[in-house]
Amino acid sequence: MEQILWLYHQPYDPQYPVLCFDERPCFLIGDTVEPIPMNKGKVKKEHYAYQRNGTCALLAAIEPLTGRRIAKVFDQRRKIEYAQFIQLIVQAYPNAKKIRIVQDNLNTHTISSFYHTFEAQQAFEIAQKCEFFFTPKSASWLNMIEIEFAALAKACLHARIPDKQRLEEQVMALIKHREEKKIKINWQFSINAAREKMHKHYKKVNEDNNKYS
Repeated sequence: MEQILWLYHQPYDPQYPVLCFDERPCFLIGDTVEPIPMNKGKVKKEHYAYQRNGTCALLAAIEPLTGRRIAKVFDQRRKIEYAQFIQLIVQAYPNAKKIRIVQDNLNTHTISSFYHTFEAQQAFEIAQKCEFFFTPKSASWLNMIEIEFAALAKACLHARIPDKQRLEEQVMALIKHREEKKIKINWQFSINAAREKMHKHYKKVNEDNNKYS
């Protein structure tokens, strides 16, 4: 946790960009009864019954200090999709010395995924370009991409979208709009705040941490 909090408070450096990445399953939901459209003075009404049309996966990353976003909708979220998405990130930052990526510990989020997807030299080059920072178990709140996912869910992903094509069109249009507006994330939680608010956990590790209470 402290490693990630330290990373978030580093000044912007284009040669060492910081990105937050994660995956989100998207459920494709269709109507079985035609909804009543919105009208003047009346909200749109949907029938409680719906039809499941499968799932797809949104892979996305945000650079909090610039508002830059990279996203792609895949049919699935396996090693190959993860590797292909990280390749997109690497291609988006050709001049960076090292791309720092915050992500969780999902079993596909490993360098081995690159070797399963690409030939050895290409896999090695992608791995060398990245530096990964892993969130602790049950600490997805530390990953700023979750803030972006919450905004996307509120704007469109919570609506009934029946197929992947329409979902992709809506999500990508919204992400483009948010990027053009340069919507950034101003992270406030610091290492000192963590030590103060979570002092009882620090104390369990070492009694000397009692000074942070």
